[in-house]
Amino acid sequence: MTELNDRKPRRIKNARPYSFTIEEDTSNYAGYERGGIVTQVKEPKVLKFKPLQQALKDPGDFLLSDFSKFDRPPLLHLAFQALDKFIVEVGRPPLAGSEEDAKKLIALLADINNSLPDGRLEEIDPKLIRSFAFGARAVLNPMAAMFGGIVGQEVVKACSGKFHPLFQFFYFDSVESLPTESVDPNDLRPLNSRYDAQISVFGSKLQKKLEDAKVFMVGSGALGCEFLKNVALMGVSCGDGGKLTITDDDVIEKSNLSRQFLFRDWNIGQAKSTVAATAASFINRRLNIEALQNRASPESESVFDDTFWENLSVVINALDNVSARLYIDQRCLYFQRALLESGTLGAKCNTQMVIPHLTENYGASRDPPEKQAPMCTLHSFPHNIHHCLTWARSEFEGLLEKTPTEVNVYLKKPSEYISAMKQAGDAQARDTLERVLECLDSDKCDTFQDCITWARLKFEDYFANRVKQLTYTFPEDAATNNGARFWSAPKRFPRPLEFSNQDLSHINFVMAGAILRAEAFGIPIPNWAKSSEKFAEAVDKVMVPDFLPKNNVRIVTDEAATSLATASMDDADVINELVMKLEACREKLAPGYKMNPIQFEKDDDTNYHMELVTGLANMRARNYSIPEVDKLKAKLIAGKIIPAIATSTAMATGLVCLELYKVIDGSHKIEDYRNTFANLALPLFSMAEPVPTKVIKYQDMSWSVWDRWILKGSPTLRELLQWLKNKGLNAYSISFGSCLLFNSMFPKHKERMDKKMVDLVKDVAKFELPPYRSHFDVVIACEDDEDNDVDIPQVSVYYE
Repeated sequence: MTELNDRKPRRIKNARPYSFTIEEDTSNYAGYERGGIVTQVKEPKVLKFKPLQQALKDPGDFLLSDFSKFDRPPLLHLAFQALDKFIVEVGRPPLAGSEEDAKKLIALLADINNSLPDGRLEEIDPKLIRSFAFGARAVLNPMAAMFGGIVGQEVVKACSGKFHPLFQFFYFDSVESLPTESVDPNDLRPLNSRYDAQISVFGSKLQKKLEDAKVFMVGSGALGCEFLKNVALMGVSCGDGGKLTITDDDVIEKSNLSRQFLFRDWNIGQAKSTVAATAASFINRRLNIEALQNRASPESESVFDDTFWENLSVVINALDNVSARLYIDQRCLYFQRALLESGTLGAKCNTQMVIPHLTENYGASRDPPEKQAPMCTLHSFPHNIHHCLTWARSEFEGLLEKTPTEVNVYLKKPSEYISAMKQAGDAQARDTLERVLECLDSDKCDTFQDCITWARLKFEDYFANRVKQLTYTFPEDAATNNGARFWSAPKRFPRPLEFSNQDLSHINFVMAGAILRAEAFGIPIPNWAKSSEKFAEAVDKVMVPDFLPKNNVRIVTDEAATSLATASMDDADVINELVMKLEACREKLAPGYKMNPIQFEKDDDTNYHMELVTGLANMRARNYSIPEVDKLKAKLIAGKIIPAIATSTAMATGLVCLELYKVIDGSHKIEDYRNTFANLALPLFSMAEPVPTKVIKYQDMSWSVWDRWILKGSPTLRELLQWLKNKGLNAYSISFGSCLLFNSMFPKHKERMDKKMVDLVKDVAKFELPPYRSHFDVVIACEDDEDNDVDIPQVSVYYE
């Protein structure tokens, strides 16, 4: 079907994983032969917006954020018009707590509604409009942050023409954040403080609770900076009884500055939490904040001990990885503390409220693990630039970090190293020894010209010889065992590259490789090395041997393979031979000889790391006819930078802080809370109630994953069993960690009946209880009187 090669966009339908249909008559086209690459093209879309005056009268369809409030946007559309009319007539917005102003606003809204020729609202909710009137004068930080994120993204769309703009009107309310009990109008009066706007909506009592809150914020990156700004402006932890603890073990990098706005150029290399805390203190001098550099993990439980967790009001996650989120989730579950969770990915963001005894916990539902590209795809059959960059990053680390590190380990303790390799005796040990030997023998560099030779030969090996061998082993017309074409989608047939000193990308690759190789061997780099013309002259001196393809070369094609090293019956013999050669090389080295391993650093534009990785990826992409990328795109992928923009971050934190009002108030029901998923690019806003926690009922008791039974007074095993018996439960097994403390089937365990549980943990489990703990947890298997298993909560036994 050569007629499809005209590069014109074609509309498709019935898209499936490996096929689709085009909306075109192909009956007169030539027959399909093989291969073909399809690229998705997004065609521009023309939108026609109504002028404001016309749109006010005929708004059309509203963009919904919460489907439980599908009738809310039309009412708010009229409410804002009524508010404008109120201000024109009275000369000010309605006063907080003024019933008179609220009634006038309701009357104005009713007049506007009645004057509509069509589309009148059948019912007006006076309670909602009353709340609207009471808060009309206030600007709340969380609402400003949320709408700032949305409007900021719309500005980007208008400037760039990228993504779908928000079409006409979008209304949002969070009346669920208001106190559940009616607030005394006197409690809404201004106190001549910076929080008067917030007080006019929520009252001075809730403001006091906010100021006295004890908050634990985990992470001070993009989300953390936004959260700190928000809580400082809201007055959270700014009272005498309040305290905000923030922890982050990371330091500031250059790439952080585009969205982590509390940081500046001169903060690069400093601790994130310390700099962010200092910046937040400038926003609000009364903020009681302590910045720590501890990673929240089991290793730091002596810092974040039981007393710390028990005194908290709420935990705010500002993390960027799932494992840390799961750990914090488990701690909040254990100590029954509310967790406000959020995350962003490019223009997308989500929030999840984890409320004790009301909602499921964060770890109750998980996304499936991210799929990894098979090893054989990365090494021999890439079909997108991500594969090329992943391979490039792996080669960088292998050549310049892992192998030099192995060399140094060997040279430091040669006998121990060789003994360990011989003991392993497998393909991986053989492969490691081969790389170490190469580094100290055939690939050893003594001068900068040696480094140039090494880099030039690497170019030939990677982008010419390996491709020639691959296409020799699997020719273009090769077939699989079942007769199908071997080079069928998604595989791409590669073409070898021919080095040219006129191609700047070739020269830049060899230059980056030579400079980094020299750095690894501690060889001085001459000034002329960074001149393309002079470097090209040096490259011309390199003698490149001709390549002859080999027969019977095994190339891994199994997608399930996890290693390219192939095991052999004579691995042990090969290892012994390699060891002999290695020892001979070591004897020739100068005393104290060592290499300089190079750790990949994406943010230093002068270190040639990204030049080498980009060169590796783009030359490989050229082999396989894959579109190449620039250095910035390569940095995002190879540097594993999670796409993040300030707009989605602002929106996510604004939404979370609206939920913070509810948590601190402490009297809201599950239907008042909201989880959110939003995509500012579409735009899409989806809000829903959190999933309730599963409740287990037994006799007259009930419990959930949030419950933990507590037994104090350092009980004996007999007392613990009796305590459970009083609940109608017969315990037949008690364990601490992986150690069994009691099982009713073992007669010897009955001798432990009068021993204290704390002594059993020390003597039987051989566990040394840390001094900062006053209890330990046991898992107990129980059954009822009819021998039915009963799943009970974890039991905490206090011994002090």
